[in-house]
Amino acid sequence: MTETALLEVMNSAIWTATECAGPLLAIGGVVGLLMALVQAATQLSEPALTFVPKLAALGAALVWLGPWLLQKLVAFNVEMYEGIALIGP
Repeated sequence: MTETALLEVMNSAIWTATECAGPLLAIGGVVGLLMALVQAATQLSEPALTFVPKLAALGAALVWLGPWLLQKLVAFNVEMYEGIALIGP
C-alpha cells in the first residue's frame, strides 16, 4: 500500500467521522446553550435541566438522522472492503 493510498483512506475515515458526528454535536451544543440561557434567566442551577433536554434532543436527532448516518457508514465500509480486495500480493 502506497503512502498516497494510506493518506486517502485516513482522509476518508476522518471525513466520514466528521460528517456523522458533526450534526449531533451541533444539536447538543445548541440545546446546551439554550438551556444555559434559560438557567441564567431563571437563576436555577439544576443539572437535570440541561441533561434531560439534551438527551431528548439527541434521541430525536438520532431517530431523524439515523438512516442517513447508517447509509454514510455503510458506504464507507463498502469502500474500505473494496479497497482491501484491491491490495494484492
